[in-house]
Amino acid sequence: MSTAAPKSAISVWPQLEQLLPLVSKPIQYVGGELGAVVKDWDAAAVRWALMYPDAYEVGVPNQGVQILYEVLNEQADVLAERTYAVWPDLEALMRERGVSQFTVDSHRPVGAFDLFGLSFSTELGYTNLLTALDLAGIPLDSADRTEAHPIVVAGGHAAFNPEPIADFIDAAVLGDGEEAVLEITAIVRAWKAEGSPGGRDEILLRLAKTESVYVPRFYDVTYLPDGRIHRVVPNRAGVPARIHKRTTMDLDQWPYPKKPIVPLAESVHERYAVEIFRGCTRGCRFCQAGMITRPVRERSIETVGQMVREGLEFSGYSEVGLLSLSSADHTEIGDMCSGLAEQYAGTNVSLSLPSTRVDAFNIELAQELSKNGRRTGLTFAPEGGSERIRRVINKMVSEEDLIRTVVTAYSNGWRQVKLYFMCGLPTEQDEDVLQIARLAHEVIKAGRAATGSKDIRCTVSIGGFVPKPHTPFQWAKMDRPEVIDNRLRLLKQAINSDRSLGRAIGYRYHDGEPSLIEGLLSRGDRRVGAVIRRVWEKGGRFDGWNEHFSFQRWVESAGETLPAFGVDLDWFTVRERFEDEVLPWDHLDSGLDKDWLWQDWQDSLSEFEQDDCRWTPCFDCGVCPSMDTEIQIGPTGKKLLPLTPLNASGPRVHAH
Repeated sequence: MSTAAPKSAISVWPQLEQLLPLVSKPIQYVGGELGAVVKDWDAAAVRWALMYPDAYEVGVPNQGVQILYEVLNEQADVLAERTYAVWPDLEALMRERGVSQFTVDSHRPVGAFDLFGLSFSTELGYTNLLTALDLAGIPLDSADRTEAHPIVVAGGHAAFNPEPIADFIDAAVLGDGEEAVLEITAIVRAWKAEGSPGGRDEILLRLAKTESVYVPRFYDVTYLPDGRIHRVVPNRAGVPARIHKRTTMDLDQWPYPKKPIVPLAESVHERYAVEIFRGCTRGCRFCQAGMITRPVRERSIETVGQMVREGLEFSGYSEVGLLSLSSADHTEIGDMCSGLAEQYAGTNVSLSLPSTRVDAFNIELAQELSKNGRRTGLTFAPEGGSERIRRVINKMVSEEDLIRTVVTAYSNGWRQVKLYFMCGLPTEQDEDVLQIARLAHEVIKAGRAATGSKDIRCTVSIGGFVPKPHTPFQWAKMDRPEVIDNRLRLLKQAINSDRSLGRAIGYRYHDGEPSLIEGLLSRGDRRVGAVIRRVWEKGGRFDGWNEHFSFQRWVESAGETLPAFGVDLDWFTVRERFEDEVLPWDHLDSGLDKDWLWQDWQDSLSEFEQDDCRWTPCFDCGVCPSMDTEIQIGPTGKKLLPLTPLNASGPRVHAH
């Protein structure tokens, strides 16, 4: 493949427009949405192409990309545009007609930008990264790129172990992006103003020296005879031995998105979303998001109120999603919900808490969320079916809590709740999973008794457990897909064993095969890059979509590539890790102390529960001292009514 970059920044729209009548959902490639920004190409000193590597309908509501898009475009001399994965029908036509990967904002070739930033919330988007690079005329291997090509930067949760894609990216950023993208932009701006001295190597070295941008090419990995990593060391002077994550501390200073993008085509979330706090200290041992986003930082009640008011005015949405890892845990969630419910009383605006902890949901919250008559869906996540497995995973929800909570919802007019569980957890036995059926039966019985109605339902949704880096379960082995699938079959039989109750219970599950591959990618090292490339060459695209995912393709590709390194698919997935093993991401610092994580893994095996450090003394996970951060929670003592200007925020109270 040619390594010459498409230097032209001329819009590909004239060629693309001819292809749109020939593909499904052409509207997704058109751009021009409310909230989209088109700036003067020639007036910009630094130009970013931002990608969520999935279809438009999934990517356009992504909060991370929307925030970075707005933060960058607010800079006078910076331009940011968006690009998404194109469906295979358009990909084939683009290859046939020589049309490059393009941005939806002004349809410019992605290869013409200075930086190409991708946000990965799941590892199953890696094949879409290769498609985008190839269509953009950017060499797949970072080693083959010149200063004529964009700098390819990965971010998002999956970037906390970017080793499987180390050959394909130039850099990765760990943690919060708001300040990080501005720092990277400033470094690139200065380098370009100086006439790009030292070429691509020099700009990557400048980024690496910040200690918060990881440049894989500056690190060498050596292996032991048994396949484990021996060590990961910098291969040039001035490059730090460890890279640290970025933490944006004062969320009130970053009230984004202010002008959300309102898609023209249907998307997975049609709402104005406000992140009400970041981080989580509940300590669920499977949850990478909760571990890597510590410490907890709350947005003040006034900032949330202001964001909702301006976001609704701008977008015209009629639903507000109060986002976080556990929204009902915000110290002022009651006042926030009642204030918003009062403000929008008599309108068609509804509130939703997309993730609600069972033990934090109460009758007042239920009433506030249903005030305007429209009840959005309620999802609760007990995660484990038995009390025992919930102790193992540190998900401290009792059966009584769950029944009480669901009865509260049914009694307040909800007719449908969703319960989310996982299958394949460490130490799990068939019985732990079968308990899910008993729980679901109890939920329906209690709901019918409380409401006197048979017209209530619950949906049981099962996801496959995937061990993730920077969690206590990073050492755990996975169950084989046939074990998972057998448990799911037994569970379905158990749910339907009582016809009267089973009829009221919906059952949705993910089979074990995609989870195993996600496990390969989440804990893989650089050798896994060969598997990703082979899968992509065999036609792998959109692996997060059931209809496009092929387990056989992944197994065959692993079988063709990994033996050359003396390892195989099982070695990466169904093998438990050793305490002293060098893990592929050990040089990437999420702030969590590895010894603390190991101890928590041992605690899980002995079914010991760990408290939430927001309300108890610190238990030394390492984040606050190592990152020079601290937990930021209310209460601020403020109320949402009447609306106050943004600068009137009250004092913040810091725990610890």
